[in-house]
Amino acid sequence: MRPLLSVGESFHTALRALLANKARGALTTLGIIIGIVAVVTTMTAVNGLQNRFRESFSAVGSDVIYVSRMPWVVMDDFFLFRNRPNLDLHEARTLEGRLRGRALVNPTLDTRVDAKFRSETMEAVTVIGTTEKQSQLSTAQPQSGRFLMGFDVASKRNVCVIGSDLRDALFRGTDPLNKSLKLGRHEFRVIGVMEKQGGSFLGGPNFDRQVFIPITSYVKAFGGRRGHVDVNIAIKAPTQEAMADLEYVVIGEMRKLRQLRPTESDNFSINKLDTLVGTFNNVMGVVLLVGLLVTGISLFVGAVGVMNIMFVSVTERTREIGIRKAIGATRRSILLQFLFESSAICLLGGLTGIVLAAAVTALINATVMPASLSFPILAIAILVSLVVGVAAGVAPAFRGARLDPIESLRYE
Repeated sequence: MRPLLSVGESFHTALRALLANKARGALTTLGIIIGIVAVVTTMTAVNGLQNRFRESFSAVGSDVIYVSRMPWVVMDDFFLFRNRPNLDLHEARTLEGRLRGRALVNPTLDTRVDAKFRSETMEAVTVIGTTEKQSQLSTAQPQSGRFLMGFDVASKRNVCVIGSDLRDALFRGTDPLNKSLKLGRHEFRVIGVMEKQGGSFLGGPNFDRQVFIPITSYVKAFGGRRGHVDVNIAIKAPTQEAMADLEYVVIGEMRKLRQLRPTESDNFSINKLDTLVGTFNNVMGVVLLVGLLVTGISLFVGAVGVMNIMFVSVTERTREIGIRKAIGATRRSILLQFLFESSAICLLGGLTGIVLAAAVTALINATVMPASLSFPILAIAILVSLVVGVAAGVAPAFRGARLDPIESLRYE
């Protein structure tokens, strides 16, 4: 019970000292406020980028393997991949036959053309030639109308399913279903509109700016029958647990298709959402580390300011310390008093910084990307404030606790 009373007394004395020097306390907390705002904003920004990433690439599918000529992430070894042969439709159909009953295989072709409806034009729209299996590979589904069906592909029908951005930009409130849309030089009838999936992320694909057409119609309109256009092959595993085994099977079948000897490297790439997520998390980890190191400088400057003010406070109250020791105050109570005072200054600055950071986060969420303050971020901010307060107050507190009571009473 006695230690609790001592802590309460020390806290009360610290608050009185802060209230007695309001202007000095406010100026001292400024460095802490700036540091906490920077720390919280950095963490919420990284959290917002991760949310935006998950939102943008949710349609890729975590249980789908993609076979393509190039890897999705190329760092400094581009020239190792540039001379690889394209994947063609014959390879895709052969692979589909070999994996029949074990996995769902869907080849796709893509290009960029201008889309036009009456007088409205949207440039560089991604046109994807695919099959009815696309709807089973992706989490995105049509918001209105329907997706491609087997008879659309078999009959080479000039029909298309458009993204929400095309509906908004080209049709402007008009129902696009059964309207004729011009893709390049070719007319396609709109049979469906995909649900909104979110805009592009850091230069990545914009899934709302895509048009799906039957792959047979794509070959008829844009070419690609003889492998002049690179084919991407999506392979959906029956279960998430079967992904690892399926990957080895796909690699083996592709090596057989391409007649690669055991000593030859793969001349194709296996891409998965996990690889993309891993690369992104590594990049975000580096960004967060650099951001926290930079913002740590501001906290260090703030801590130095608090320490300086605490040394001044100890000097100003030397006689008070002498009186308290003369009537029985222990070194521990003196130490706790100054530690609580420095912690209270930093905690006050931290709470003010959190309020300002919440306003900045709301602005980011409204204008740039989804971002929000989470409980772990708030807890870290408060903990950092307390740690900085204790660290800044240790040296002045020990100095005050070690003062000789007789010499202190003589101090003027």
